Amino acid sequence: MNKRFLFVCLGNICRSPAAHGIMDKMVAEKGLDADVVIDSAGTYGGHAGELPDPRMRAAASKRRYDLRHRSRQFRAPDFDDFDLIVVMDDSNYDRVCRLAPDRESLDRVVRMTDYCTRFTVDHVPDPYYDGERGFEHVLDILEDAVANLIDKEVER
Repeated sequence: MNKRFLFVCLGNICRSPAAHGIMDKMVAEKGLDADVVIDSAGTYGGHAGELPDPRMRAAASKRRYDLRHRSRQFRAPDFDDFDLIVVMDDSNYDRVCRLAPDRESLDRVVRMTDYCTRFTVDHVPDPYYDGERGFEHVLDILEDAVANLIDKEVER
């Protein structure tokens, strides 16, 4: 049976599609892509249908991640469709939790940084208003977290 993951940030154009692309590549490299379903969404729907931010796509491309996901808004039925909902920061954590229909659904919402081992951070910062280094920093955090997420939630 497939394990289903949904990554969530604000607009679904920077952090969550990057996590999505990183996980796509990492699970494929481990030959686990048939066992994992990955998607991403945003708590804000204003970018629905858009590709990820061009600056994030450029930074990700340098690391050989292909970000082609089209933005979509998080919706309550996502609780039925995913085993784990991984959010990037406390604001989005609160927004997603408010939509949880029950305690079991709420228990499947986690923070991305809970999986970090190399970085001591309490959220994945939004690089939207930062320069190139902000996008690189986000990718560093996400690579750390996604590798450990796969180890703990897919390969165990």
